[in-house]
Amino acid sequence: MPEYAVRPPFETGFLDVGDGQRVYWEQSGSPDGKPVVTLHGGPGSAPRSGSLTTADPDRYRLVRFHQRGCGLSTPHAAGLDVSLEPNTTRHLIGDIERLRTRLGIDGWLVHGGSWGATLALAYAQTFPDRVTEMLLASVTMTRAADVRWLAHEAGRFFPAEWARFRAHVPESDRDDLVAAYDQLINHGTDPRRRVDAAKAWCAWEDALISLDDQPYAGSRTRSEADLICFARLVTHYFAHAAFLDESQLLRDISKIAHIPAVLVHGRLDISGPPDVPWLLAQRWPAAELHLVHSGHTGNAEMSQRINDEFERWKR
Repeated sequence: MPEYAVRPPFETGFLDVGDGQRVYWEQSGSPDGKPVVTLHGGPGSAPRSGSLTTADPDRYRLVRFHQRGCGLSTPHAAGLDVSLEPNTTRHLIGDIERLRTRLGIDGWLVHGGSWGATLALAYAQTFPDRVTEMLLASVTMTRAADVRWLAHEAGRFFPAEWARFRAHVPESDRDDLVAAYDQLINHGTDPRRRVDAAKAWCAWEDALISLDDQPYAGSRTRSEADLICFARLVTHYFAHAAFLDESQLLRDISKIAHIPAVLVHGRLDISGPPDVPWLLAQRWPAAELHLVHSGHTGNAEMSQRINDEFERWKR
């Protein structure tokens, strides 16, 4: 598998998207290359700089941005007084389209993983004429049923960790742990309790995706500010099922049925079971589904599949 050294961005900036929000963006690779926009996960997991990439920087124009409220975008959701009202899937779709227009790109390959796959699907179904291909990994749809699986049913795989996660919530609120955590983290009045709840949420997500060679330690590598930001945005979006109708992404798949797509997903993904991309692939004639032997965070086999598609599409 060819791996390419990451180059410094050749252009960066902040896009004023209204509502007092400024979204950080950057371009790297070749200014004349095939445009790709990468949508990061979370919500709230702004991309970190890496040393290697699976996309050839000589052939691709690589666009990344930090979604509202996280990373370098402002205002940062770590501030407990920062309102999340202007932070919904509809807002993010608008931000992507504004960025495409700002950069003068007619159409681009949309690449996303985890939450980024949900956002990619919602964006493509809104602006199908602006999407040339789609490359999605660890595919999610963030339906209410998917969110309940993550916070409730998946606990059967990690009973001790789930017991700790559940115990953080008052017994009267345990029928809906996502709503309870959203209330604790985003609408509580005690700052210390809000931070403690954010840490408990992140510890549960770490446990859920610790199926690969090394235990996942995402929350232990984040600053407290980034941890709070992540937990606030995740619970905000999950409690509202991504602000989408329950069947919307499946129902509207006909809008993107013609767009070539590759879905790469781990057979051992506990947080997002493989039936999610499978359901999409059944209705998507131009989509290929590849199930690999990994969990949610992926492994060498998943990276190889993603690289294969970047190599194929660059030609």
